[in-house]
Amino acid sequence: MTSLAVYGSLRLLWPEVGELGGTLMGFLGLGCVLACGKRLRSSPALWLLLAAVVIQLITWTLGYWHHPEWMTDNPQLDRMAKWFLFIGVAWWLGGSTRATLALWGVALLGLLLTTLLTGGGIDQWLAGLQGERVDFGLQNSQHTSMFFGTALVGVLAFSRRLLAAGRWAMARRIAWLVALAMCVCGVVITQTRAVWLALALVLPVMAVVGLLWSYSRQHKERAGKLSVALLLGGVAVLFLAGVAFQGAIERRLDDENQIIAALLDGDIEAVPFESSIGNRVHTWIAAAQWIQERPLVGWGENGRSLAVQETDWLPEYTRDRYSHLHNTFLEVFVSYGLMGVALLAALAWWIGHGTWRAWRSGVLPGDMALFASGFFIYWVVVNQFEAYLSFWSGVYVHNLIVGGLVTHIWRWQWEQGQRELTRVG
Repeated sequence: MTSLAVYGSLRLLWPEVGELGGTLMGFLGLGCVLACGKRLRSSPALWLLLAAVVIQLITWTLGYWHHPEWMTDNPQLDRMAKWFLFIGVAWWLGGSTRATLALWGVALLGLLLTTLLTGGGIDQWLAGLQGERVDFGLQNSQHTSMFFGTALVGVLAFSRRLLAAGRWAMARRIAWLVALAMCVCGVVITQTRAVWLALALVLPVMAVVGLLWSYSRQHKERAGKLSVALLLGGVAVLFLAGVAFQGAIERRLDDENQIIAALLDGDIEAVPFESSIGNRVHTWIAAAQWIQERPLVGWGENGRSLAVQETDWLPEYTRDRYSHLHNTFLEVFVSYGLMGVALLAALAWWIGHGTWRAWRSGVLPGDMALFASGFFIYWVVVNQFEAYLSFWSGVYVHNLIVGGLVTHIWRWQWEQGQRELTRVG
């Protein structure tokens, strides 16, 4: 449990220690599942992990036979296996909602402290507030923005819990307000349009779902007040962000309007390479060509870079600046073919279906289910424009959140098993 706490709280703030904690947590957790988790040994999570290892071995073996000059000397099994560190997270959380919320809370605290204490700290915040695009030293601006966007979805999803009356109410409310302000500002000053798009889709959906739930569970008067508060709060946030960051937002949105218009018209030839969107589009076209050649098994773990570096019609500018495809699903497809895509789809289905059933049974709290659904939409959108699951940043976010959901899925399955034993007895 200590290694999990270290991983969750220090992976951003103190990377060397946090990464070591994550490695220990993952190996020890998997070992405990195999040694002590009798029911969990048959969990789809472990079968999918085994499938990930087998798929990578198949792809590497066939690639070594077909194009050995582009293959590594040994199969890099961690490329997909690291997505399953959530098994260790789920084990150490032990099905506890309180422990899950505590883990997510310290991860949020770690993010906010990191942006204040490292990577430029306060100077970066001031530069961002003056219109510069900042990243706080966390990979790059896209990854930092992804962190802030994820945190914002969580802060809003758990608003009712944090703002409720009771013990430490004032401290919780102040902490919520500070976290909300920092996350909103962080999303804006990191200037990542994919995150803006994802939030523009997710937040209204979450608001509607939250309101419908309130009307079904509360008196109409209380739900009506919540509706007014959400409406006024949303308008206020949009107004303040527009006033404070109007120049940066307009400049970022106007940068590639003509390119977006050309894409909507289907005029690919009019899309220049010397732009962020243009390079993405052209490298995606190149990836599609590589996928057509080996659609079932892919090109191996280096497929995402091969599709850029070895495509002759891509200009030198693009091949020098881009080493991957900026799209998780395309990178999985070109590297591991339909086998890899099927694995990713199966994992998403099992987690989503299990989360739904855990919520329906009352094991997973409603606000946690709201966060899970909001995060799923957000995650799908942002991974269309950056391959977060190919980087430590996305793996970290994925495993913390999925681990928190899976621990509740396993708890629900255990409780179902106990009920069956009781009926049989």
